[in-house]
Amino acid sequence: MFYLELLLVGLVWGCTYAMMALGLTLVYGLLRILHVAQATVFTLGAYVGLLVANHTGSLAGAFVAAALAAGLLGPLVYRFIYRPILDKPPFVALVASIGLLIAMEDGFRLLFGPYGLSFAKNTWFTTAVGFGGLSLNLVQVWIAVAAVVLLSLFALFATRTRAGVAWRATVSDPSIAESFGVGVSGVRHTSFFIASVLAGVAGVLVGLLNNLVEPGMGSVISYKGLAIIVLGGLGNVPGTLLASLLLGVVESFGTVYLGKLLDRDAIAFLFLILVLMIRPQGLLGKAR
Repeated sequence: MFYLELLLVGLVWGCTYAMMALGLTLVYGLLRILHVAQATVFTLGAYVGLLVANHTGSLAGAFVAAALAAGLLGPLVYRFIYRPILDKPPFVALVASIGLLIAMEDGFRLLFGPYGLSFAKNTWFTTAVGFGGLSLNLVQVWIAVAAVVLLSLFALFATRTRAGVAWRATVSDPSIAESFGVGVSGVRHTSFFIASVLAGVAGVLVGLLNNLVEPGMGSVISYKGLAIIVLGGLGNVPGTLLASLLLGVVESFGTVYLGKLLDRDAIAFLFLILVLMIRPQGLLGKAR
């Protein structure tokens, strides 16, 4: 039963990583940009969710508010940061993204202070929910439900909607997609909105898992997200999902057996390095 609980907790973390990484995959697929600034959207969602949850006591309200705030910021980042430099070499967009990340982190420090904030004491963290002998607290259940719902909606968007078809066509060849009447600019704005909603909600989830929200919290998970999309195979959505879940499970078991030697993040990156040494193209990527 202990191992099943470790597996379940790992999958919860994996779903959270998947929400961040799938957003990065969306952006990379469209623009071939490593969207490091996604970390700021993640952190914004975490702070908005914290403020709403502590003032209203509603986790559902926290998720909705975080999604809206992050969803508004994402298209603005594309419009004012990335779109003017699309014709420049890729490293220009990467530098701009890192610059925005640093500026926004300093902005969060000015607004909320340099120290971490916690969610108000609540029965969310102490109420146990049983599943056939397994026990999770209410926060973990909320996280699992929110992640599964959003990831399912993302899958429906990508495979069952006209917008999803337009996104896949734009990823394949923007010029041909545009010649067939696809509004490439609209697809890009929509994709940034969706990627940002996923990141914003993921920010609340990680804040709840750690019961801590701080200005630099997005950096590490953003780097993990970038590593995950490489591990899954660049631009490969199923690969990204598989890599995210696998990483969450490895972290969960690794912290139990290696926690005295390595912290959670070190275990994660060590695992990613080892896998990429064996399979450089990623789990589901194609060798070139």
